[in-house]
Amino acid sequence: MRTILKRALGVTALWLLMSCVHIFAQQAGCATNQPTSAALERLQGTWQGVMVGHESAGKITITVSSNSFHFHRDTNFWFDTTITLPPGKDPQQLHATIKRSAGGDSIGEVVVAIFKIVDGTLTLATRGGGAEEAATSFDDENVSRYELRKVQPLKKNIELLKPK
Repeated sequence: MRTILKRALGVTALWLLMSCVHIFAQQAGCATNQPTSAALERLQGTWQGVMVGHESAGKITITVSSNSFHFHRDTNFWFDTTITLPPGKDPQQLHATIKRSAGGDSIGEVVVAIFKIVDGTLTLATRGGGAEEAATSFDDENVSRYELRKVQPLKKNIELLKPK
């Protein structure tokens, strides 16, 4: 009986120790990933703007929800992607893996962009899909640059207009 009790206590102690180690490891991991989470948090929402130099092509709308990124220019040019923000990049990078697109021929392609948010304006610059390296400058002539401002989703705008 005592042997069984000792083994049960030993197993319980080991389980508690491993649980504590797991919790502390998760907390340490959260602290390491915090900058990426903060950057992703700032991207959340709906943004509208234009491709710089091609304003006549129409308005661009980008919606970010969690790690889902939807880019929409028109019915023939839109992408649903999953994004990651690699830590330690300067300028900050965004890697978008295309899940769905207007033409359907870009699925699985990764588009790398650099981004910054300054004074409420989101600036994205990309060399496009298939580019070997990320853009290094927002002023590079060989990148597509987008400038967007955060907007409230239509649903919120309608709620603001409702009489109280």
